[in-house]
Amino acid sequence: MELGAVLGHTVGMTRFEKIAISLPAPLVERARRAVRRGEAASVSAYVARALEQHTESVSLDELLGEMLAQTGGPLSHAEALAIDRELGLAALAVPKRRRKRR
Repeated sequence: MELGAVLGHTVGMTRFEKIAISLPAPLVERARRAVRRGEAASVSAYVARALEQHTESVSLDELLGEMLAQTGGPLSHAEALAIDRELGLAALAVPKRRRKRR
C-alpha cells in the first residue's frame, strides 16, 4: 500500500495530508468560532487558509524586496514628497519632523 494513501487523501487534484500540530488555545477557539459561524468548512480549512495567506504575504514581501533592490532601494523622504506633490497628495503628506537645534 502506498504511504500517501495511509497518511492523506486526495480531493480533486489537491492532495491532503493529515498532520498533528499544537496551537495556543485562543487560536483554536478562534478557528472553531469561525467554523460555527460558517466562515470556514472546518478547523483544518481555517488553518490551511491562514497558512496560504501567510505564504502569499511572504512571497509579496520577497518580490517587493527584489524590486526595490533592482531599482535602487526605497524612496527617500524627498522623493516621496515630490511624488505626492505630482499626484496632488501634498496636502495629505505628513511633514518630516525636524530636530530642534541646541
